[in-house]
Amino acid sequence: MKGLLNTFPQHSFLKPFIFSPKTSYNLPVMKVGTGFMYGRLGVGFSRGMKTKCVYLSRDSVVSSEGVVDSDKDKEDEDWKLEFLGELDPLGCQASKKRKKQQNSGLLKDTDGMDWCLRARKVALKSIEARGLSQRMEDLINVKKKKKKRNKKKLVGKVKKVKDFEEDDLDFDLDEGVELEDGDADLKRMVSMLGDGMFQERKEKTMEEFLQRLSQFSGPSDCKKEINLNRAIVEAQTAEEVLEITAEMIMAVGKGLSPSPLSPLNIATALHRIAKNMEKVSMMNTRRLAFARQKEVSMLVGIAMTALPECSAQGISNISWALSKIGGELLYLSEMDRVAEVALTKVGEFNSQNVANVAGALASMQHSAPDLFSALSKRGSEIIHTFQEQELAQVLWAFASLYEPADSLLDALDTVFKNANQLECSLKTKTSYSDEERSNEDSGDLDAEGPLRSPVLSFNRDQLGNIAWSYAVLGQLDRIFFSNVWRTLSHFEEQRLSEQYREDIMFASQAHLVNQCLKLEYPHLRLSLGDNLEEKIAHAGKTKRFNQKTTSSFQKEVARLLVSTGLDWVREYVVDGYTVDAVVVDKKIALEIDGPTHFSRNTGMPLGHTMLKRRYIAAAGWNVVSLSHQEWEEIEGSYEQQEYLREILKEHIGGDSSSSSKDE
Repeated sequence: MKGLLNTFPQHSFLKPFIFSPKTSYNLPVMKVGTGFMYGRLGVGFSRGMKTKCVYLSRDSVVSSEGVVDSDKDKEDEDWKLEFLGELDPLGCQASKKRKKQQNSGLLKDTDGMDWCLRARKVALKSIEARGLSQRMEDLINVKKKKKKRNKKKLVGKVKKVKDFEEDDLDFDLDEGVELEDGDADLKRMVSMLGDGMFQERKEKTMEEFLQRLSQFSGPSDCKKEINLNRAIVEAQTAEEVLEITAEMIMAVGKGLSPSPLSPLNIATALHRIAKNMEKVSMMNTRRLAFARQKEVSMLVGIAMTALPECSAQGISNISWALSKIGGELLYLSEMDRVAEVALTKVGEFNSQNVANVAGALASMQHSAPDLFSALSKRGSEIIHTFQEQELAQVLWAFASLYEPADSLLDALDTVFKNANQLECSLKTKTSYSDEERSNEDSGDLDAEGPLRSPVLSFNRDQLGNIAWSYAVLGQLDRIFFSNVWRTLSHFEEQRLSEQYREDIMFASQAHLVNQCLKLEYPHLRLSLGDNLEEKIAHAGKTKRFNQKTTSSFQKEVARLLVSTGLDWVREYVVDGYTVDAVVVDKKIALEIDGPTHFSRNTGMPLGHTMLKRRYIAAAGWNVVSLSHQEWEEIEGSYEQQEYLREILKEHIGGDSSSSSKDE
C-alpha cells in the first residue's frame, strides 16, 4: 500500500494533527468521488497517539492507520486476505462471520491455484483414504423411482400406507447400492417394521369393513337373538311385530353390534306379521296399505339379503308370509328371488316346506317351472310324510299354475293303492301353512326296513281341492284320484247347503269334476249318483257367492263384435261355465281373458283357464281366446276390428269375406 502511495509524487502530505478521543470508532466506508475511505477494523485512536494524515487525489484511497509500522510482506498478505474476504477493514461483516474468518486457516496455501478445486481434491483424497469411494459413486449414480401421482383421492388407511411405501422412497435399496452388514440389518429391520405396520392397518381396515357388512346378517349375540325372538312371538298384532322389528333395524343401522337380526328372527318376524293378519281376517286393501309402509319394505329387503343364509323352514316361512301380505299384486322380483334360492335348497325341504313354497307361488299367480319340477321330484321322495292339508295344498298349487307333476302323481299311485287308506272326516284340520309343526324325519321310499302304509283322513274341502287339481291336470284316470273320488262319493249329502260359501265352492269343484268325468272319461264310470249329482249341480250353479262381473275390456270387445256381422250372444252358459260371447249356430265360443287368467310373470294361462277351455272344447264348441296382452298391443278401432276378423276367420269360413263386404 505504501508503494502505491509513493507513485503519486505531485501530492504533498497534510500537516499533522493530534486529537485524543475517549472512545474508539470504526470508520464506515465513504465514497468520495470515485474513491473510498477505509477505517482499519479494530484500530482506534487513543490518547496521546500521533497520527499522520495524507491527502490523495480524487481517485485515490485515504486511510488512517496507527503509528505501528509493518513490513512489505505483511502488507501484501493483508491485501490478499482482504481480497479473499478474510479481513474486514471497515467492519462491514457480521461479528460471528468475522470471527469465523479470522480463525480460518484453510486458504493459507492457495497461492497460484484455484482454492475450490483444491478443496475438492482434498475431500476426494479423504474419501479414498477411508475406502468409501465406491459407495459414494453408487449413491451419486443411484436411480430414483418415478413418483406415481394418483389423480383420484385415496381413501382409507391402507391406501395411505401403500402410497407411502411406493411413492415416498427416494431410491430403490435393492438396485445398485452395496450396503455394509450394519446397513443391511437396518434395512431388514425397517422393512419388517413397515410390513408389520402395513399388515396391521390392513387387517384393522378389513375388520371394520366386515363388521359394517355383517351388521344385519353377521354373527350375533345369542342372548339378544333369543330376547328379540321372544318379543316377536309374543306380539299380538302385525303392527306390534313391525314396531319391534323396525326399532331393532334402526338400532343396528346406528351401530348396534353384534346384530340380533339373524335370518331366523327375520323370517319369524315376517311369518308373525302374516299370521296376525290372518288371525283378524285383515282386508286386502288394508294389507296392501300395510305392505307399502317404509318399515315393511326395509324388513322385506333385509329378508331378501339374508335369504341364502336361511334354512329350508325360513325360506318356507318367508314365501308364505309374502303371499299373505302382498297377494298377487306385490313382490314380483322378491318371489323370483325366493324361487331362485329355494331351488338351491330344495333337497332339504320337508313336506311342509314343499307345500308352503308351492302354495305361496300359486296364490300369487307366480310361475316358476324349474322350481316346480324340483318340488315334484322332492315330493315324490318324501310322499309318505305328507299330511292331509299339505298334500291337498301342493296338488292345488301345481294345478293352479298348470305345472306338470308326473313324478308326484306316480308316487301317490304307488303309496296309496288301496281305497281303505283314505278316510273322510267331518273335522277340519288346522292348515300347516299357518301353524308351524316340528320337523319330522323324512325318510326315503328306498330306505331299508318296511314302511307302514299311511292312512290319510281328509275333510270335505281337501277332497274337493284334490279332485279339482286332477281334473285341471287331466289326470282323472289315476289310481289315487279314483280312491279320492270314491271316498268323496260316500260323503253325507246333507252336509251341502246353499247358505255357506265353503259348501258352494266345494259343490262347484265337485260339479266340474263330475262333468269332466262324463265328457272326457265316460269309460271309467266314476260319475256321481243321481241324487248327489243333482244336489251338487244345484248348489254349484247358485249365484249367491258366484256373482260375475263384466270388465271394461270385455265391454270394449263386445262393442266391436257387432261390426263382424255375426249374431253374438253374451254371457252364454255351457254346463256350468259362463262363456263371454258365442255364436250359437256356428258353435263359436269367444273367451275374453283378462289378467287374472294368466301368470303375472310369464303370461302363461293358469290352470282354471286351461280347464275351462278344455271343457268347453270337449262340449263341442270352437274356442277362440282373446288375451288382454294381445289386445293392448293393437291401437285404433279399425286395427282392432281387423284383428277380430282375422282370429275368427278360421271358424267363420266363407261368411268372413261376405261379412267384411257388408261393412
